[in-house]
Amino acid sequence: MYLKERNCKPNIMRTKDKILETGLRLFSKKGYLGATTKEIAKAAGIAEITLFRHFPSKEKLFEEVINTHSFLPALKGLLPEIAGLSYEEGLELIAKRFLDSLTERKDLVRIMHSEMHRYTEKIHRIYHSFIDEMFKTLASYFAEMQKKRILRVFDTELGARVFLGMFFSYFDAENFLLLKKYRRTDTDIIVREFVTIFIKGTER
Repeated sequence: MYLKERNCKPNIMRTKDKILETGLRLFSKKGYLGATTKEIAKAAGIAEITLFRHFPSKEKLFEEVINTHSFLPALKGLLPEIAGLSYEEGLELIAKRFLDSLTERKDLVRIMHSEMHRYTEKIHRIYHSFIDEMFKTLASYFAEMQKKRILRVFDTELGARVFLGMFFSYFDAENFLLLKKYRRTDTDIIVREFVTIFIKGTER
């Protein structure tokens, strides 16, 4: 009896992870509106009722997919890693990881933007809640730099929006607007230039 109970949680977690990975794949292919829970359950090799045991609605599944497979958990994991780096090194690492995350999730980003205007209010709230938390997480890093008197006083959340916004605009132009002014091999140069511009506007 004890062994069964002890092994139950890993099995549950494996099923949940499988649902999340399948949800990510189908949301990236068909969009939130096009992918159904029935399709996701079938592709995951489970019954739809099993999916609903883990996620009571498609909205909850989508929210968990975004929170699990977006840049947010990576950014939270980066903060301890960059604590010992210089301000410039920290920003460059954040920027590179952010661009890597966007590239890896390019299909999801593309389809979400194409159907965003058709989302329900609930889905808009989920999306904006995730975006706001990402900005607040980066803002906490800027606030720490201000406490160390490395940065001048400025609105840290606005600074986070500007910083990530620069790189999202670059990603958007390269991948969706087809403005190929720079070769993809020049991404490191872009990162350094953007970081330098941002540093000059935020350092004391």
